[in-house]
Amino acid sequence: MPSEATYFPGLSITHTLPHMGMLDGKNALIFGVANDHSIAWGIAQALHREGASLGFSYAGPNLEKRVRPLAESLGSDFIDECDVGSDEAIAATFERVKERFGKLDILVHAIAFANREDLMGRFVDTSRDGFLLAHNISAYSLIGLTRAARPLMVDGGSVVTMTYYGAEKVLPNYNVMGPAKASLEATVRYLASDLGPEGIRVNAISAGPIRTLAASGIGGIRGFIKKAAEAAPLRRGVDIHEIGATAAFLCSDGAGGITGETLYVDAGYNVMGMSEPDEA
Repeated sequence: MPSEATYFPGLSITHTLPHMGMLDGKNALIFGVANDHSIAWGIAQALHREGASLGFSYAGPNLEKRVRPLAESLGSDFIDECDVGSDEAIAATFERVKERFGKLDILVHAIAFANREDLMGRFVDTSRDGFLLAHNISAYSLIGLTRAARPLMVDGGSVVTMTYYGAEKVLPNYNVMGPAKASLEATVRYLASDLGPEGIRVNAISAGPIRTLAASGIGGIRGFIKKAAEAAPLRRGVDIHEIGATAAFLCSDGAGGITGETLYVDAGYNVMGMSEPDEA
């Protein structure tokens, strides 16, 4: 355990105290790690650094070989498969969470999915099944997971999900994910209202574009990242560690008065109306 030196005025001795993370003693369950480039992985590292005990859930057997070594590298022995499109699978996962941890303090929802064909062409051509699938996995799953986590959050808790600027502005090739993320952000507000009296806070982080496995399905993602960095007030993009640090703050007592919010971690891109025009 790291330590820090505490100096007492007037004394010639140094007393060494153990480092106390702002999430010491808290249990966190993280959905959405796919590899070491995932936003959820940046969040996991930050929560671990601040002292939280971690559990991980992955979407299917093909992801286990990626998620398990990452989870174990942070000392986690809870790595569980869960299909968030199934209420039965969610219930089974949280029963195992209860057996392992007893209680839960933090839920991280970094899940989104849409059919590739619904991220191409025109939004007006979105299929009914594709629309429902994107909303089910990307938005409704937050309700299902939070409902299952609620009985374990006996001391209150923090729920954090991931959204994107395409929820409120039209972005090329984002298509069906735009309405799905808009639904997710509204879901955050309604859950915050429902669960606030129980001391459970629900917030979203709207991250700038990052090259992740999920983002690879969006056409032109490299161009998004480049243009966002050029237009943002900080003149750069963001990385998973900055997003992780924000998530750790939202899960801490320091954010105890924050709920129902969407916090932007995008180098300021969302405040801009347009970038500077090219010379005529």
